Amino acid sequence: MTPHTTTAVVAHGADDLRVEPVAVRSPGPGEAVVAVAYGGICGSDLHYWRHGAVGESVLRAPMILGHEVVGTVVREASDGSGLAAGTPVAVHPATHEHTDVRFPEDRPNLSPGVRYLGSAARFPHTEGAFAREIVLPVGMLRALPAGIDLRVAALAEPAAVAWHAVSHAGDLGGKRVLVVGSGPIGALAVAVAARAGAAEIVAVDLHAKPRSIATAVGATRTLDATDTEAIAAVDADVVIESSGNHRGLASALAGAARGGTVVMVGLLPKGDQPVQIAHAITRELRLVGSFRFNDEIDEVIAAIADGSLAIGPVVTHTFPVDEALDAFAVAADASVSGKVLLAF
Repeated sequence: MTPHTTTAVVAHGADDLRVEPVAVRSPGPGEAVVAVAYGGICGSDLHYWRHGAVGESVLRAPMILGHEVVGTVVREASDGSGLAAGTPVAVHPATHEHTDVRFPEDRPNLSPGVRYLGSAARFPHTEGAFAREIVLPVGMLRALPAGIDLRVAALAEPAAVAWHAVSHAGDLGGKRVLVVGSGPIGALAVAVAARAGAAEIVAVDLHAKPRSIATAVGATRTLDATDTEAIAAVDADVVIESSGNHRGLASALAGAARGGTVVMVGLLPKGDQPVQIAHAITRELRLVGSFRFNDEIDEVIAAIADGSLAIGPVVTHTFPVDEALDAFAVAADASVSGKVLLAF
């Protein structure tokens, strides 16, 4: 295959995001070429753009961003594995390498050997998928049912994160659920909880826009994040904490019913967090961490296709890839946007 280039969104460092040509490598056995249709901008992408790092994952070289993508196979694997050319696909962004560190075999998301598209956790970095054309192992590709809206299917990856988080709470049938932080992951958690039969879903956020999105996907009422008394009065059986800051976690603990479950999916900064953790002891709360997902993306795709997971309103903006800088700026403003997509 003759080497050629494609257009990609590349982070070179803090405040240095470029839309530029990059080389497309030749696929090896078990690898397919995918033409990307849409890519969703994630919080990690924003961190690489703004700070050149996500926590301890620091850019040491230019890196293509993006891991929430859908597209179409344009060249199937040469060894005959995987999906045929012309198949619309979503991408599971994780691959796994052997490690001697112990983790539950049925929870590979906890393995330190995981590589994620668009991650600077290791060097050389794992290139992302914000490009018009990408080469991926066939095991990362998930066929999309015919007729599915690719703009909505672009939410499959973050919806799988939400699905994984909500699953930690067990059966939600007839229960009262509190979601703290109604950005894209929080809004998707609302939708998943609604599908799971929650009787009441209270969504919390600082801004009116994400609260309105949460209502559109299933929240029965919303609260301003500054109304701490109202949040504490929710008395929720299950709380999904998706704000990723200590104030949100404090609200989650305060809003949980005695004996309730708090699922923490929002990534807190490293270091000590000033939270009244005594509530968890005296109320016998069950605190559960939730990190990424495993195969839940398959359930999400099926639920999107059959209409039981209504998440379309989470997408608020779509920008052509050439306007990526504008797209990132809008995505960074939670007061005006939900999930922002790049169109390739």
